[in-house]
Amino acid sequence: MQFLRFLVTGGIAAVVNLGSRYLLNLTMSFGVSVVLAYLVGMVTAYTLARLFVFADSEGGIGQEFTRFALVNAVALVIVWGVSVGLARGVFPAINFTWHADDLAHAIGVIIPAVTSFVGHKYFTFRPKNRI
Repeated sequence: MQFLRFLVTGGIAAVVNLGSRYLLNLTMSFGVSVVLAYLVGMVTAYTLARLFVFADSEGGIGQEFTRFALVNAVALVIVWGVSVGLARGVFPAINFTWHADDLAHAIGVIIPAVTSFVGHKYFTFRPKNRI
């Protein structure tokens, strides 16, 4: 059930991420907009995860957000690599043009879901030790 809640809140954050990337991409390059949109999505994901997925962690908000950012820094490398790799490398090579940037970014955002859940469960929102 916790993983399902993580997927739902992560899905909401992904929509925020994708929507903000689309808006940002109106005024800046695709690569830069992917990074900035990821940050917007990350703040959304942290807030939703803290409220609806993980409870009673051993750290305070500052420590949690720092750990959240570390886990997401790893995921950002994956998201950026997959998104830009597909949009600028793979899709042009196979002549795929139908919403190529949007699809590449969506795939990039989905890829690190499981690794992020594990990182957040056991590192970011590590439960308090109970006696």
